[in-house]
Amino acid sequence: MTENYTPPEIWTWDAQDGGEWTSINRPSSGARTEKALPVGEHPFQIYSMGTPNGQKVTIMLEELLAAGHDAQYDAWPIMIGDADQFTSGFVEINPNSKIPAMVDRSADEPVRVFESGAILMHLAEKFGAFLPAASPARSEVLSWLMWQMGSAPFLGGGFGHFFAYAPYPMEYPIDRYTMEVKRQLDVLDKQLGRHEFIAGEDYSIADIAIWPWYGKLALDRSYENAGTFLQVEAYEHLQRWAKQLAARMPVRRGEIVNTRSGVLERHSAADLDAAVR
Repeated sequence: MTENYTPPEIWTWDAQDGGEWTSINRPSSGARTEKALPVGEHPFQIYSMGTPNGQKVTIMLEELLAAGHDAQYDAWPIMIGDADQFTSGFVEINPNSKIPAMVDRSADEPVRVFESGAILMHLAEKFGAFLPAASPARSEVLSWLMWQMGSAPFLGGGFGHFFAYAPYPMEYPIDRYTMEVKRQLDVLDKQLGRHEFIAGEDYSIADIAIWPWYGKLALDRSYENAGTFLQVEAYEHLQRWAKQLAARMPVRRGEIVNTRSGVLERHSAADLDAAVR
């Protein structure tokens, strides 16, 4: 890692170059160990970890339950640091080995769904909730959902990595991704200055998708010292929205599922009741 680095003509993998993640990072896909996934009694089986992408799904399920829908679920931990995502059972439902993944067992034939945005859409369409049935409102929600899916890698894999996890501070990538994240925060702030929620005046899967990434960042709950560094308090409308969602009980319940500091496994409402007051 020097300023004089010249890329080779052909890149080859060095197993020692992965740093903190050497044990799991490889340039190949597929299962590495044979292990079946557990299955609970509820219609929806969630296999995840309490990262922002994982929180989207459990928040959605808790919102559905709070709204009176029959969306009971079992949430099983996939500990990515232990390479659980490379077991044969998990790869079978997500060949990309990323959390979250879901199996919908509510019908005769189980349906696998992977990618957090796809899971939100699947659940929204199944229950007719948090996604308008017709355009233009539906298109607006889906546009913002796709905005999150395309934008968050610049926040997490870009800014988050180089600001919080890289072996040492590197000016160029930190400047590059800080500029982009601040631009994204400005996009959200301006949108929320015109509307109560991300896609308009109704709470939707767009809010559920965006809050674990950008709402928590606005509340300085993402990367240590990032709130000050990014001056998140300057985004007045984003602050209002982030606090509004943080106060919702389903959001509070959903964000602690599959976390060591919260509820590692969720199989009933009672599992969360004691952890959320």
